Amino acid sequence: MPSNTDQNLRPDYDPEIQAIVDYVRDYQVVAEEAWQTAHYCLLDTLGCGFLALRFPECSKHLGPIVEGTVVPHGARVPGTPYRLDPVKAAWDIGCMVRWLDYNDTWLAAEWGHPSDNLGGILAVADHLSQKRVAEGMPPLTMDVVLESMIKAHEIQGVLALDNSFNRVGLDHVLLVKVASTAVVAHLMGANREQMLSAVSHAWVDGQALRTYRHAPNAGSRKSWAAGDATSRAVRLADIALRDEMGIPGALTAPQWGFYDVLFSKTNKDQVIKPPEKRQFSFQRDYGSYVMENILFKIRFPAEFHAQTACEAAVLLYPEVKDRLDDIERIEVTTHESAIRIISKEGPLANPADRDHCLQYMIAVPLIMGNLRAEHYEDTFHVDNPMIDTLREKMQIIESPAYTSDYLDPAKRSIANAVQVFFNDGAQTEIVTVEYPIGHRRRREEGIPALIDKFHQNVLTCFPPTRAERILDTCKNRETLTSMPVHEFINALVL
Repeated sequence: MPSNTDQNLRPDYDPEIQAIVDYVRDYQVVAEEAWQTAHYCLLDTLGCGFLALRFPECSKHLGPIVEGTVVPHGARVPGTPYRLDPVKAAWDIGCMVRWLDYNDTWLAAEWGHPSDNLGGILAVADHLSQKRVAEGMPPLTMDVVLESMIKAHEIQGVLALDNSFNRVGLDHVLLVKVASTAVVAHLMGANREQMLSAVSHAWVDGQALRTYRHAPNAGSRKSWAAGDATSRAVRLADIALRDEMGIPGALTAPQWGFYDVLFSKTNKDQVIKPPEKRQFSFQRDYGSYVMENILFKIRFPAEFHAQTACEAAVLLYPEVKDRLDDIERIEVTTHESAIRIISKEGPLANPADRDHCLQYMIAVPLIMGNLRAEHYEDTFHVDNPMIDTLREKMQIIESPAYTSDYLDPAKRSIANAVQVFFNDGAQTEIVTVEYPIGHRRRREEGIPALIDKFHQNVLTCFPPTRAERILDTCKNRETLTSMPVHEFINALVL
């Protein structure tokens, strides 16, 4: 007969948790492309943070919670004078690099921005490097930061390949928290048992809902949510280092684990998944694949599914800029993910709402010939009513081929096509862009532009002479990787 009692046999840690921990502890990164791309990723991510400091809505979040707090060997926040405990420093760095939606992107069944993990990595590495020197030990060097970035990218990206958290209503910053927890716990000296505990707590933690990224609630939380996640990772690692017990069946526990509680229903029609569909699936083992294939946002601070649409609109600008009033309609052919995430009608309430609107991100470059962070601000939107006029004339069409190529591991395209029709019957050619400039297939073209983007972003935060010194410090990977972390950060603070 059925039992009325639970079987209290404590399991081993879930295999998924063990795989993450053992990868971080044991995997040796040997791929030259991964190291090279991580170097570019570090520069690009820091540059995005420097640019964000120009925006008061970002900078108001930065600094100590209690004014005047003194933290021994405190982690520094690049571009600022702040010296903070590693938990708050991780929050601030993560907030900066994500604020303008300009740092790297990973697109698969789930989306995300793996360089968000730099918040926790850099804060912990800077604090530990200073502390080690004070105790007469060798400092951490920047190769440790790059290696941690490669591994955090890999954890977040491989989990995202086949597993759609957005379809169950969860935000992708969950994966930032998991990846950051694993790598910062390792940086902080956790043993295997402590790392398992830390990662299990990341899965058990309350997870963010995606509602702040979607109509009608899109808002600025999406710009600091990843900072919050990477900061929470540092806190969880600290808890585990105090020998706090873990939750071995965090994912698989019947009824109470992550799979049954948070991964069991689709978020739209609430269909209950059968148990075998509630577990993660994996295309590949952890290695360095994600960093090697990461997508950079080089030209536009815009949600990545719109990057190729923005490129197409810029190409059309010379032909349409003098005929904006004569436009009858604009046909936009895209992929299913773009339609699900960023296609929206109606009023746009704030900058975060606008940089997640496909129609807005096409309209601005059709009018201006470019798309910059300032173009999302309230004053710009109010002063340019043509933006909403063009938005109303757009027809969004899904191409099954674009959707298929988006999910194809051999392609991972992010295709968009734009065509403009005029009242007199004339029309432009269909301008199609399959791969954005930040795609791996366009690295040769993209990297020089990425370096220029970094340089220009540094100039928004530092005077020219200082900016040149920073560029010299950063551009040579061999020199950079051997540099003590705290000395590297010394060059970046005010």
